[in-house]
Amino acid sequence: MYAILDIETTGGKYNEEGITEIAIYRFNGHEVVDQFSSLVNPERSIQPFVVNLTGINNQMLRSAPKFYEVAKRIIEITEDCILVAHNAKFDNRILTTEFDRLGYKYEKNTLCTVELSKKLIPDLPSYSLGKLVKSLGIPLTDRHRAQGDARATVTLFKMLLNKDTSKNIIEAAVRKNPKRQLEPKLLDFIAEAPSETGVYYMHRKDGKIIYIGKSKNIKKRLTQHFTSDNRKSKRIQLEVTNVTYEKTGSDLIAQLKESEEIKRIKPIYNRAQRKTLFNNQLTSFKNENGYINLAIEKSDGRKKAITTFTNYQQAKAVLFKITEDYTLCQKLNGLHKTKGSCFQYSIKECNGACINEETPEAYNERVNQFLQDKSYKNQHMLIVDRGRDVEEKSVVLIEDGQYKGFGYFSLNHQITNPEILKTLINPMQNNRDVQHIIQNYLRKNKKVKTVNLD
Repeated sequence: MYAILDIETTGGKYNEEGITEIAIYRFNGHEVVDQFSSLVNPERSIQPFVVNLTGINNQMLRSAPKFYEVAKRIIEITEDCILVAHNAKFDNRILTTEFDRLGYKYEKNTLCTVELSKKLIPDLPSYSLGKLVKSLGIPLTDRHRAQGDARATVTLFKMLLNKDTSKNIIEAAVRKNPKRQLEPKLLDFIAEAPSETGVYYMHRKDGKIIYIGKSKNIKKRLTQHFTSDNRKSKRIQLEVTNVTYEKTGSDLIAQLKESEEIKRIKPIYNRAQRKTLFNNQLTSFKNENGYINLAIEKSDGRKKAITTFTNYQQAKAVLFKITEDYTLCQKLNGLHKTKGSCFQYSIKECNGACINEETPEAYNERVNQFLQDKSYKNQHMLIVDRGRDVEEKSVVLIEDGQYKGFGYFSLNHQITNPEILKTLINPMQNNRDVQHIIQNYLRKNKKVKTVNLD
C-alpha cells in the first residue's frame, strides 16, 4: 500500500518551515482507495516568494485547521503505507518535523518519483514535476498546490509501476527511514536547555565558541540543529562538547545580542551571519517637479536610509503599505510604471500628484509626516518588552537614532529616572545591522511599547 502525497510549506530556514497545505492519496497499486486534502494553519508567516509561487497567503490560512487537528487523519490514511512523493526526502522531512513538534514518532519508508523516473525514463531534459508530466502527457492542474501536484504524482507513479515489470527497481528504491537516534551528549544538551527566548553558544573541546544562535525556544532550536542532516549541522554535531545559553526574555534583545556576539567572537560556523543583514533600503529624493519620491535601493552605506529591509519583496510590500496609509502616489514611489496617472488615481486613492494635479507642497506635507513618524534618524526613545520572568521588563535605549544598549528593570520609576536608567543599561555597539534589527522588529511588532524621551 502506498500513500502518495504532496506538501506545500511556508518556506524559511531549514527545519523551521510549516505546512500550509497537504494532499494524500492512499493507493493500492491499482486505484486510489482513500484521499485527504486540507489547508493547514502553520502558525507562522509565509515567505513572500512562496505566496507568489503557490497563491496561498496568510489570510487564506487564518481559519484553516492547525497541524495537530489533522495529524490523526494523516496517521490513519498513511497507516501501513510507503510514502511516495516527488522529492520524497523533502516531504518526509517536513512531515516528520511536524510530528516531532507534537512529540509523536512518525517513521515511514519512502519512494521518490524523481529517483524512479531517472531510472525508468532516462535521458529526459528535466525531472521537475511540471516539466516531467508535460513531457509524458500527464495532465496537471493547480501547479504548486498540494492536491494538483499529488494527483499528477499518482498518475506518474502508476506509469512507473507499469514500466517496472519485474518490480525490482521499485523495491530497490524504497528508502528505509533513518533511525534518528542522537548521541547521548546531544540528548543531554537538549534536555538541559530551557524552552525560553535567548542566545545560545556551542563550544568545542578547548572551550572555543564555534556557533552562536538565538531563538524564541532554545530547546526547540537545539533539537533542530542536532536532528538536521545538512553538512554544517553534521560538523557541529561532531565538534560540540558543551552548550551554554543566556536567557533574554525579549526576542529583540536576543537578536541584538546575537548580532554583536557574532561580530565580536567570529565563530567558525557563523560565517553567513557575519554579512550585512539587509539588502535593500528606503531613501527619498525630490524630483524635477518638486515632489518628494520614496525609492527602494540596494543597500549603500554612503546614503542615508529611512529604513532597511532584508530583501526586495519585503521592501516593496512595506512601501505599498506606506503609500496606502499616507495617501501617496504609486507612480512617484516607483510602484507603478506609467506615463500617465497611476492606478490609485483611477480609484480615487491618489490625489493626482502623478499628473501634477495635486501641488507639491500639499503632497510633500504627507511625505514629511511619514518621515517624521517613521524615520529612525532622530528618535530618542525606549523600547519596553518582555523580561526574563513575569516580574521583570526589558528595555532598549535609543538616543538620537543611535542604539545605546539594553537592560532590565522591575520598577517603573527605574526607567523614568534618567540617572537610574543609565546604570541599568549594558552599553552596546551601534551599527547599521542593529538599526535594521530594531526597525524590522518595530515594523513586525506593532503592539510593542515605546516611550518617547523627547
